[in-house]
Amino acid sequence: MFGRRKKKDQGTGKEAAPAPETSPQKEGAAGAVSFDNEITPERSRSEPVKGEDRHRATGPWDETEDAPESERMDLGSMKVPMDQGSDIQVNVAKDKQGKQRIIGITLVRGKTSLQVQPFAAPKSSGLWDEMRQELREQVTQQGGRVEDHEGPFGAELRALVPVKGRTNEEGKQLGQRVRFIGVDGPRWVLRGVIRGEGASKPEMMAEAERMFAGIVVVRGEQPAPPNEMLPITVPKEIQDKMAEAAEQRSAQQAAQEGNAGRSPNGSPSSGTAGEQPSQS
Repeated sequence: MFGRRKKKDQGTGKEAAPAPETSPQKEGAAGAVSFDNEITPERSRSEPVKGEDRHRATGPWDETEDAPESERMDLGSMKVPMDQGSDIQVNVAKDKQGKQRIIGITLVRGKTSLQVQPFAAPKSSGLWDEMRQELREQVTQQGGRVEDHEGPFGAELRALVPVKGRTNEEGKQLGQRVRFIGVDGPRWVLRGVIRGEGASKPEMMAEAERMFAGIVVVRGEQPAPPNEMLPITVPKEIQDKMAEAAEQRSAQQAAQEGNAGRSPNGSPSSGTAGEQPSQS
């Protein structure tokens, strides 16, 4: 069953969420964990076989493996499928110095989104079990519900996460269904967050899983501590589009602030498109 994996040649919608409980906010999974040690990869491509690899029988792939041929965008630590009808978005956030940094990539197809993040991991053990526990704690601390599920990539979490500041007509907190999937590879772990139809409709669940399975992770030889996100780089044309989009958002925000208080056209919208009341 697993003998087909070969090393490459070295040259080559929303619903009502449970009432939130008051508890301290925790930092994101992986980012809040430190092992105070560095992993220095060996130059050899030979890696120990891990039990978790059985969950990668059809992907995601390591760069040293013979992944199925597909058009992929090279993003440094990942090569992501460029399927027709899909959109690739770059997720950014400001660091403590106020500079933008890339924190992930989101693949969008129809009403389904899949955010993916690659992290460094030890050679001899995986990190997905630990990450799942952190995610479980975060969801419950935010007042959401979460349950374990066995999926195509092994253990995953299916959650109902509160949507901040949104309630239905009855005053109940609105929630969004989310799937947290992940898989351990050789010296890396790839984490995915599925939202939209891919978290609730079976046919779109399979589509999101297919996108996740098509990713190739490029771990590289650089030392990295466990849980550190592997560097994501984007082509210059995408960087230019990101800069242009940021300018447009700034201009729109300035225009909205300038129109604040002008009724009726200057008034902010009272709701968000696509939001629906809770369902029992």
